[in-house]
Parts: sequence; C-alpha cells; structure tokens
Amino acid sequence: MFIVVFVFGVVAIKLLLNIMKRLFRRTHLEPIAVGFIMAIIKFFLYLVLVIVLLEILGIGITWIVTAFSAVFLAVGLALQNNIANLANGIIIVSSGMFKKGDYIAVGGVEGSIAQINFLYITLITPDNKRITVPNNKILNEVVTNYDSNNTRRVNFEFEVGYNNDVELVKQTVIECMKSNGMVRLEPAPFCRLKSMGDSNLLFVGRCWCDREDYWNVYFDITETVFNEFKRRGISIDYNQVEIRERKDTPAVPVVGDGLPTRAEKQRKNKHHFDLENDDLKEIFTLKHKNSKSTKSTNNNPQK
Repeated sequence: MFIVVFVFGVVAIKLLLNIMKRLFRRTHLEPIAVGFIMAIIKFFLYLVLVIVLLEILGIGITWIVTAFSAVFLAVGLALQNNIANLANGIIIVSSGMFKKGDYIAVGGVEGSIAQINFLYITLITPDNKRITVPNNKILNEVVTNYDSNNTRRVNFEFEVGYNNDVELVKQTVIECMKSNGMVRLEPAPFCRLKSMGDSNLLFVGRCWCDREDYWNVYFDITETVFNEFKRRGISIDYNQVEIRERKDTPAVPVVGDGLPTRAEKQRKNKHHFDLENDDLKEIFTLKHKNSKSTKSTNNNPQK
C-alpha cells in the first residue's frame, strides 16, 4: 500500500503541476508570479503526500505537526520584516503595478527596473547606480511609473523680455516643436503666455512624443527654440533691479533723553545643596554662617 500510494501520489502531483502550468500560461500574470505560486502549490502537495504516507506506516503525526508549528512560529517572528516584504511582493507582482524595464520614481529615488523580486526590486539609475528598494516601502510610498503608457507629454518654460511680440513668441515655439520629427502632431503642440514676472514674460509649451523619445525631444526643442529666438530677434532678458538715489535727509524720530539710570534688581540669596556632588565641608560652613547672620539680625532689630 505504501509503495502504491507513493508512486501514484508522485505521478499525480507531477501531472497536476503540468496542467496548472499550462493554465497559468494563458493568464496575464508575470512569469515570476507564476513560478512563485507553482512553488507554493508543489510544496503543499508533497506535504500532503508525506502526511498520508506516514499515516499508512502507522506513525503518529501529531507531534510532527506540533514541532513544525513551533518552528514556523519562531521563524515567522524572526523574519517578520522579510515576510512582510514577501507578502507585499506577491501583491506587487500579481497586480501588475510595473514590469521589468519600466522607469519609476519611489521614495526619493528613481531608475529603470532591472529585477523584480518577492523581497525587493532593483533599480538602475541614469548614472548607472544600483539601488535596492524593499517591497514594503514600495507599497507605503507613492510610485510614479513614467513608462506605464506609450506616450508622454513634454513640458517647456521660456522667459522673454516685455518688449517682445507675444504672438511671435508663441508661433516660434510651436514651429520649433512641429519641426522635430519625434514630436506627435496629435495632440497638437501648444504654447501660451503663462504669467508676467518682475522682469520678463513666462511662456509654457507642451507637446507629445513616444516615451522612449522624451529626453531627446526635450533637449532638442530647448536648443532649437534658443537658436530660433536669436534668429528672430526675440530677447531673453535678465532680471532687472531699479535703484533710486535719495536726495533728502530721512527724518528719524528720537525717543527719550538718553540712557536710563540703572536700577539694580533685588535678588534673594538662595542656596541649593547637592549632597551627592558638593563638598560637605563647604555646605556645613555656609550653613553655620547663615545661622550666625540670622541670630545677629534677631538680636539687633534696627538692622
């Protein structure tokens, strides 16, 4: 019976795992999530098989279950942070929050995802630094995924002098954006006057591009607009400060006739003793002097 159950159980577990793998391939789960789920299912199936085989041999499993429970409890208390990361990793992977290669920002750091693990994710920054972020920090922070969509909007700000034609500035910026082949024409590029500052006018420009072309579009358009401003005579003014010279003498009011006469504050002589740190001889000497002074004052009321 033991041999039959053992052989049949191993074959049945392998067939069941094979069928479940095929079913999971039809879902949209990440491969790392499928592998983790299959590992858990495989562990519990073989655990059930071992328990059945022990029952066939007549071995009591109560003490085994108790021992395993104590071990799992001790391990759980010791690795509670890792278990929290593991649980959060399951949520991250199963929810499809992001995928390998996405550029994200979380907890003050940002970079491209190089590895997704059930305990942490690994980011590669633009300057090629490797950053490891625990999964529980990811779920407790705001995550910005720059690669979640196929397109991104590029925002620009340009400051010009007050002596420039507003319509000319808007037309120049829009033409610069449209001249770049990486810029999408739908939605159409946009430029408007945003605000009037102390020394210049602030214009904003917006256009859309494919996500992989974001930085190329940003730098190319900035350089093109700068050169085109110079070519069309659009001035980019510096901050200006107006300074005026006063010819009159400022009147400063004077209060009082000079420094006030010093009036000494009457302070009471209070002595605090620290029996742990002060010199005991000085404490008793000072106490003896104070008692003499008090007696002399009581004997001579005129004082």
